Amino acid sequence: MTEENKKKPNPIDIHVGSRVRLRRNMLGMSQEKLGENLGITFQQIQKYEKGTNRVGASRLQAIASILSVPVAFFFEDAPGQEPVGNRGFAEDASMAFAVEFCGSPEGLQLNRAFVKIADVKVRRRIIDLVKSLSAEDAE
Repeated sequence: MTEENKKKPNPIDIHVGSRVRLRRNMLGMSQEKLGENLGITFQQIQKYEKGTNRVGASRLQAIASILSVPVAFFFEDAPGQEPVGNRGFAEDASMAFAVEFCGSPEGLQLNRAFVKIADVKVRRRIIDLVKSLSAEDAE
């Protein structure tokens, strides 16, 4: 194996790391806090999230427990996997977009604020407002 190949992370490791980051951010948990719960440094969490370091099975189980998700969560939509169920291409593309958006700082802020709104009518008005604003931008 060449030096170049050694430094390139495996696509599955990158995917698993991105799902760890997504879930950690969804919970509003810092890398430091996750590392503290695992007994490791935040730098190690960074390496996992980038896919630079591979997460072992027992460590992945511990991460899943701390982040309150099944281990399978980290492998959903992983590269090279057959789609589950009868999902079409358009659904896969929209799901990828949704995951990417929810992982962005703006998406996380919007989601966290939105779920705190208890009134369903207010939520619907916010959705209508966002749709009208996005329609204005399209014109």
